[in-house]
Amino acid sequence: MHKEAHLKQPTVLKDVIIGLSDGITVPFALTAGISGAGISNHLIITAGIAEICAGAIAMGLGGYLAGKTEEEHYYHEMHREYHEIKTVPDVEKQEVRDAIAYYGLSKDIQDMVAEELAKDEKQWVEFMMHNELRLDAPEKGRARSSAMNIAFSYIAGGTIPLMGYVFTELPSTGLRDSSIITIVCLLLFGYFKSKLTGQNPFTGALKTMGIGVLAAASAFAIAYWFNHR
Repeated sequence: MHKEAHLKQPTVLKDVIIGLSDGITVPFALTAGISGAGISNHLIITAGIAEICAGAIAMGLGGYLAGKTEEEHYYHEMHREYHEIKTVPDVEKQEVRDAIAYYGLSKDIQDMVAEELAKDEKQWVEFMMHNELRLDAPEKGRARSSAMNIAFSYIAGGTIPLMGYVFTELPSTGLRDSSIITIVCLLLFGYFKSKLTGQNPFTGALKTMGIGVLAAASAFAIAYWFNHR
């Protein structure tokens, strides 16, 4: 029996990828930059924790607002479609025909589908939402769950670069250990993210690692230059 391998929870995966990606990269760049300024590990850890808290809140709120905006947009368009099938039904029927014609079906089938859908307002509107506007009904509680997924993923990712400073005393050794830990995690994250999304896992791993290293190196170089000029 043929089994189709599709992701069952793509929205959750999307949230986790967003949260982990920024959660690893931004604190890594921040702590590397502060290390370049030559301050103590204690201050680096404190600044890192503060950034993780602020970043998780900001990213979580961003995910919540995006989810609410998507939800409000969907229901606004749905109410407009209900209004249009009542006020301009002939226009809406023609839009059904146009949508069916896109698939190369005959005029008779276009007319038949338009007339059959017109008998059920709910199905008619759902057809228009999906086929004309390309909008799918938002999941119930999507905005709240998106905020939580992104925020907790950000926190989980943000703790990774801090580990190198927790078990060391000097910023230089902390940066070294943090870089090793974070680079390994970026490679693993990029590999599995790309594998789950159908991309080349090795290329994805290298790209993800490269972005994180570039951000951290830039932050370190700028902080080092300002502190030693």
